[in-house]
Amino acid sequence: MASYLLAIDQGTTSTRAVLFRSDLRAVAANARELTQLYPAPGLVEHDPEEIWASVVETARATLTRAGIAAADVASIGIANQRETVVIWDRATGRPIHNAIVWQDRRGADLCRSLEEAGHAPLFERRTGLVLDPYFSATKIVWLLDHVVGARERAHRGELAFGTIDCFLLWRLTGGRVHATDATNASRTLMFDIHRGRWDEELLAVLGIPASLLPSVQNCSGAFGTTEPDFLGAPVAIGGVAGDQQAAAIGQACFEPGMMKATYGTGGFLLVNTGPNPVVSRHRLLTTIACQIDGERFYALEGSIFAAGAALNWLRDEIGIIASADEADALAAAADALQNVVLVPAFAGLGAPYWDAHCRAAIHGLSFATTRRELARAALESVAFQTRDLLAAIDKDWPQAAGRRVLRIDGGMAASDWLAQNLADITGAPVERPPDLETTAMGAAYLAGFAAGLVPPPTEFTARWTCARRFDPIITAAERDAKYAAWQDAVARTLSRK
Repeated sequence: MASYLLAIDQGTTSTRAVLFRSDLRAVAANARELTQLYPAPGLVEHDPEEIWASVVETARATLTRAGIAAADVASIGIANQRETVVIWDRATGRPIHNAIVWQDRRGADLCRSLEEAGHAPLFERRTGLVLDPYFSATKIVWLLDHVVGARERAHRGELAFGTIDCFLLWRLTGGRVHATDATNASRTLMFDIHRGRWDEELLAVLGIPASLLPSVQNCSGAFGTTEPDFLGAPVAIGGVAGDQQAAAIGQACFEPGMMKATYGTGGFLLVNTGPNPVVSRHRLLTTIACQIDGERFYALEGSIFAAGAALNWLRDEIGIIASADEADALAAAADALQNVVLVPAFAGLGAPYWDAHCRAAIHGLSFATTRRELARAALESVAFQTRDLLAAIDKDWPQAAGRRVLRIDGGMAASDWLAQNLADITGAPVERPPDLETTAMGAAYLAGFAAGLVPPPTEFTARWTCARRFDPIITAAERDAKYAAWQDAVARTLSRK
């Protein structure tokens, strides 16, 4: 009997395939980095064909490494970079343009126009999101307006839109399935998170034809089967979720008040608010955490646009570090008397500022500043932004403050220096699980739930374990002084709209 679960974790900088046993222990994995395309400042794209090739390559390599045949895989789960947009030809399956990545800012002017026209409250009320180019809708509008003939073809029903999960489902099933799940749909600025369906009024305001859109399903269920040539035999696809929601599931954050933060290219903090959506008054997002068997659970979310991306900039563009591990050592050796602050607004600032026009700045530089202080500033910026989000959550939903424990995951979470700094700056205990592949684990859990191989959420929550806990070790006065310097630096960096 097939007893393995294959998770496809298609992220911003890489694609990973991870094979799990039915007890959700990883047995094999394979990864491939993706090319980042920057056509102009503020624009970020991916080649959809490269994404597809990376999925095929990593999935096959993972099974080969484990010595497992397709017949041994009970179900496949997909987690994906959210908000990233692909539009393709329904007849050929070929994309009409590169994928426009969630970090891309080209929709900023349209967002401003919609806001000036008074539409922001409608979007926020229906979708739980703010008007920002981060989300999918304005990227779709740009493609329809800038790819020759796209708008006319969309109205004729010749084109299909999808976030990356949807594009992969189409390819995996040979074009038989055009679907997404509720978590990905909730990140598009077109989905009514209360009624659980695409919103006709929002589509009309945006000028997006409904014929482009996929059907919306539960996170766990029947998403079709793969073409035989993908792995050598058809395999059921049983789970789909946006990567941040998948990470929350992998961290077993099924109960209201539980929260996780994932630190990769960006940083994303989600707190489960249960079956009732909490309306944010402090510029957080209200989003769908998961939907299983028709039952929706919601979350408050804060988004950090640049976490690991700031370290990548130090490594790839400035050339002052060779790896993220080196950043840890440099930060530990930095001069404690220098108060260098990096505001990593390379693509604007996310929650709670939502400033698409400001750009990164470094404050407090002197002739004594070295790469050690710059590395520390990049890592500290992650903790400062996390504190921004926790402060907003406490104001929006005070129930979260009383049981604040931050479960962390993602590539950056392996850093002891960062984990301790998070605890110090936020004043909250930080817990790190044994396996940081929580996004892939969440996708595998959803697939396994559909296949009847994993326990229900309550039992899965009880099984979660902490590998290491980090408690704050600096004083409240030190914490507040550092944070005040961050707030001053942000105020100096924000754009003057």
